[in-house]
Amino acid sequence: MGFSLSKLKSAFGGNSKPNKPEDSIEKIISEIENTPFGVSDSNVLFAGLNELGGYYFFQTVVVGSFKFKTFDGAKLIMKSDDFELELDSDMQELESEPSQVAKRFITKIDFQIEESDIINLQSERITEIRLKTKKGDLSFIKYVNTIDEEE
Repeated sequence: MGFSLSKLKSAFGGNSKPNKPEDSIEKIISEIENTPFGVSDSNVLFAGLNELGGYYFFQTVVVGSFKFKTFDGAKLIMKSDDFELELDSDMQELESEPSQVAKRFITKIDFQIEESDIINLQSERITEIRLKTKKGDLSFIKYVNTIDEEE
């Protein structure tokens, strides 16, 4: 009479393979048409520059497992070998919103930026991107599209 641990696990709904997260950065990227600015283990940072009445804003949207609510604002820190840029959110009250995908949240944050710092946003030399809140930090690496676009 044989005893199989894998059969026992399957009887209780478990399996011998590690659970893969329901959501992944690849899935997020494939479902959203914009090009990511940065990626982390379970979040994608989308970003773009906008100007309104002579004031510049770096608009960001974090999509993934990141969820928070604060009345203290946030900071976005970008580093390279030759510069460090720290931007403050334009609003102090910020909150993630649930999406239609389970366990995925959308966090929209606008950051004030000086016109002279815009060139650094476009730098391919950015090595680190950190979103800093009172409750913790979220680190991203600059997104580089590794798929060859051949037609």
